[in-house]
Amino acid sequence: MVDVANIASGVNTVWTLVVCFLIFFMQPGFALLEAGQVRAKNAGNVVMKNMMDWSLGVLVFFLVGNGVYALAGMLTSGQAVSVANAFAYINSPTSWIGWLFGAVFAMTAATIVSGAVAERIKFSAYVFLAICLTAVIYPVIGGFAWSGGLLAGSGFLGQIIGAGYEDFAGATVVHMLGGVAGLVAAYMVGPRRGRFDSEGNPRPIPGHSVVFAVIGTLILAFGWYGFNVGTQASVLSANVDAQTLSFNGAALGRVALNTTLAMGIGAVGSTIVTTMQEGKPDPLFAANGLLAGLVAITGACAHVTWWGALIIGLVGGVQTPIVYRWVVENLKIDDVCGVFAVHGSAGAIGTILIPVFAAGGYADFVPQLAMQIAGVIVIAVWTIVTTAIALKIADGIWGLRVDESEEEIGLDRGEHGIEAYPEFVDEGVVTDGGERNQVRTDGGADDEIRTDGGVNMDTQDTHEIRTDGGVDVDDRELRADGGEDVDAEDDDGEIKLVMAVIRPDRLGEVKKSLAEVGAPSLTVTNVSGRGSQPSTTEQWRGEEYVVDLHQKVKLECVVADIPAEDVADAIREGAKTGEPGDGKVFIIDVEDALQIRTGKTGPEAV
Repeated sequence: MVDVANIASGVNTVWTLVVCFLIFFMQPGFALLEAGQVRAKNAGNVVMKNMMDWSLGVLVFFLVGNGVYALAGMLTSGQAVSVANAFAYINSPTSWIGWLFGAVFAMTAATIVSGAVAERIKFSAYVFLAICLTAVIYPVIGGFAWSGGLLAGSGFLGQIIGAGYEDFAGATVVHMLGGVAGLVAAYMVGPRRGRFDSEGNPRPIPGHSVVFAVIGTLILAFGWYGFNVGTQASVLSANVDAQTLSFNGAALGRVALNTTLAMGIGAVGSTIVTTMQEGKPDPLFAANGLLAGLVAITGACAHVTWWGALIIGLVGGVQTPIVYRWVVENLKIDDVCGVFAVHGSAGAIGTILIPVFAAGGYADFVPQLAMQIAGVIVIAVWTIVTTAIALKIADGIWGLRVDESEEEIGLDRGEHGIEAYPEFVDEGVVTDGGERNQVRTDGGADDEIRTDGGVNMDTQDTHEIRTDGGVDVDDRELRADGGEDVDAEDDDGEIKLVMAVIRPDRLGEVKKSLAEVGAPSLTVTNVSGRGSQPSTTEQWRGEEYVVDLHQKVKLECVVADIPAEDVADAIREGAKTGEPGDGKVFIIDVEDALQIRTGKTGPEAV
């Protein structure tokens, strides 16, 4: 006889494992999302923190956190308290899959905090906070809400109010907890240097890749199906007496549909708000709105109607840019990745609204609504207090933030001795009308601009300029065009360097023009520069900043038997658009040339 109970149990167990793997895949999503929103000089530090959230977090949750989770439920529900029972899972193989299911939720709560304190927190202090989150802060809330504890119907608060707290997949237990912890941490660590001017007005610090942030968002959205749909852990139900199996399609379908609708309308809602406020849709806020829609529906997806999911997701998306700006402009907190707006406030709002849009309604609507509000308050207060204590301890032992010089060069180099993009070239200067211009680079210090593919060009101390493919030209006067004056008596006029700075999109036409005049060689470098072309105003999260270094291409062509004027004319013909910013062409005398392979010198080397 077929044992239908074993079949159902086996299928449900495999389903749980698949769900765990899906939720784990959210970790690279978080890493990309956060890395894209920081400057390139801090990208390595961000992904290192994400790896430690998982790697160290699973160890801590196995040895400590899961037991604390069970104890918190026992202590606040009137159950008999047994430390041995709470930690029995450690030596119980049948409990390990359940432990893994709890662990992936705990790691998500810890990872959220990383984005709020990026670019200035010490790695040691952050690791300590992550340990506290996975060992105590999150497990206690999990026990309060999901292990029959304080917030459950049988728990102390549940008995007083007469209702159990509803949070299906962790909108508040996981996400709001992480968002509130991130807000507290960002406040205590303090803002990044240059984030606010002397009068307290915010100044944008753009991250280095919106593309990374959006790809990370979509990876998170994919993993979220495990987060929400996976919490519906029973795929099959067994009727032992009738020896039948039934598929729980209705429950799974409701969660899947509500999750999908909320994420979609969350992105749309955020985009509408930013378009109305700024006049243009913002891709980063659209991504944040998508995530906020997911967070808002996470606690409600199994309980509400499909149209209720649309409203909850819309509210989550719409509030994202509004709450983000309130945090920055009113609270003066530098929440780099907007984790409070995405995870904190969205999770709270969506969970409170569960009774309002519940499928079939609640007969005890008022007690249920009161319980939802009370639960949000309990989770927020616990998280604020315990996060502040953990950070105070970390501050006393290691200090919370890196020093100014380390923040300046970037945490990749300062904390880890590496650069995430060792070959990356600076792409622009952000001028914010404040007391100083801030050069936003890839890990270099402020006021350092690379225009030659990696060679420092500092007019105060540079004496060596490469203009001929490697030969030193070291005369006396540094010229603004990258060349040097050569004494007329030393110049035989036979070798010339034609150097031009042009628009990147005209490179193809210039190459054709040069081929027509028979130019024998060409070196192309991506650079940024400033000239007659007007500066542009751009936005990062709705905050405007001025970019006055434009992306250009620098061409270098050394000629000996072709008139340099012909080469210059060919470049002009191919590069000209008639608009400011077309560029310039320089003709520079070259003293000598040396061909490395043959040893030839002079015009023959060219």
